[in-house]
Amino acid sequence: MRHGFGDLVHRTGVVAVLEATGRALRIDRMKSLPHLPPPERLRRVLEELGPTFVKLGQVIASRPDLLPPDWLAEFSKLHEDVLSVPFEKLRPQIEAVLGRPPEEVFEEFDTTPLAAGSIAQVHRARLAGRGDVVLKVRRPGISTEVAADLRLLERFAEVLEQEVTELRRFHPRRIAKQFARSMRAELDLSLEARNLRQIAENLEERPEIVIPEVVDPFADPRMLVLTYVEGTSAAEWLRGTRPEGLDTRALIGAGADAILDMVFVHGLYHADPHPGNVLFLPDSRIGLLDFGMVGRLSEERRREFVELLAAVADHDEDAIVDVLLSWSDGGSTDVEFLTQDARAFLDRYHGVPLRSLDVTRMLGDVAEIVRENELALPSDVAMLVKVFITLEGLGRSLDPDFDMAAHVEPAARRMITQQHNPVAVAARGMRDVKKLLLGLPKDLRSIIARARRGGLRIELDLKRLEEFGQHLYRSANRVTGGVVTAALIVGSAITMTVDQGPKLLGFPVFALFGFVSSFALGMILVWSIIRSGKS
Repeated sequence: MRHGFGDLVHRTGVVAVLEATGRALRIDRMKSLPHLPPPERLRRVLEELGPTFVKLGQVIASRPDLLPPDWLAEFSKLHEDVLSVPFEKLRPQIEAVLGRPPEEVFEEFDTTPLAAGSIAQVHRARLAGRGDVVLKVRRPGISTEVAADLRLLERFAEVLEQEVTELRRFHPRRIAKQFARSMRAELDLSLEARNLRQIAENLEERPEIVIPEVVDPFADPRMLVLTYVEGTSAAEWLRGTRPEGLDTRALIGAGADAILDMVFVHGLYHADPHPGNVLFLPDSRIGLLDFGMVGRLSEERRREFVELLAAVADHDEDAIVDVLLSWSDGGSTDVEFLTQDARAFLDRYHGVPLRSLDVTRMLGDVAEIVRENELALPSDVAMLVKVFITLEGLGRSLDPDFDMAAHVEPAARRMITQQHNPVAVAARGMRDVKKLLLGLPKDLRSIIARARRGGLRIELDLKRLEEFGQHLYRSANRVTGGVVTAALIVGSAITMTVDQGPKLLGFPVFALFGFVSSFALGMILVWSIIRSGKS
């Protein structure tokens, strides 16, 4: 409310809860920042709520299918202002993983952190037989803190989806669950170790790419020990620290090709290639760091993505509509309007070959179509869009002549060739038929068994039925009050014509009492309608 979202707080029922617990809010003092644009105000809210919500804002900033550019630009300003944890607070956790003090395991140990984040911080050390290593240690108590934040977030998303109809199409609960899954995975550092090993294995044929090695005896959900990779980060390069003798253009191209190889060939890729995670090594190789956030694309999803690129190159609007509808849950989408948008979208790229296609701009246009047609991209596709945008932005900042399409085109062509190979097509068809035939008897058996037990039924999910009943109950009370008021007025009017009985100011007492009572009831009825906001 302090940041100008009082109406949203009222609609979600938070105010009523706080007032019921005796913590009345002074609304007149909660309007200090309503003059700022809504995106900036919401960014300030997320920063004030802490690291979990800052990460949520960073995730949403990668969803151009959900928010317009001005919101995305504001959320991209979110940064984790995290202080490092004193080493003595980390020591118990390190000793629990190592089984003894770190001084007995490592020849050297630097208690000053190299870097600090909201989940973990990094310390440098020297290990006999392995040389320089780094320890990535989870912050103490972070699991409990994140778990509490995620419970609040999931509950708040549920309330938003129920109470704020204009936000329902964004599926707040689905976003909250996906984010919670991502955060829990990031808390498990042993999962990052598995990702590192798998990606290193996938890139064995690319010696120009260096991935830190996991020191096996020390891999644990609370701590990782990795080989130290010496180099100049892209962030330092952009600040002017540029070693001599490096072919920047070749290195950038090698890094882009490696990530595209991860995407189109292996389906497991580095999902956060920002400048701090990219290193330029003295021997003209490129290093990738921090695999806490990775993206996964199934073979089917990769095929759909390549089909989208091919449809743009071939000017096939029906194929684009089919892909977008398969990516979304459909709902009440106006397919004709979506087709018109796809046609206008293709006109902007008419005659542009795949090798010259501005992939980042194209994906931004696709996200705009999805947003305007009230669709939503799957989370894996949205993450891929974010990676392409980040990758091209990094490439352009390091080399103004960097051409993303020049690297996407050969990777996409290889994927198209593989997928349209007659053997591959036949194999996919046989796999789908086999899956259908093997599953059919089981499905039929399940249906028959449920019907025999009387458990086969059609479920009709009427959302907000309880709330509708409450509204109906209040409406019936008002109608009853109105009828009683009208009856009092009519009865009083009839009593007014009777000359017998006690009188006051020349009018029958009973008639005056009836008129006063009907007036009071009418005012109460009008006041209750005004308070409810109904007309």
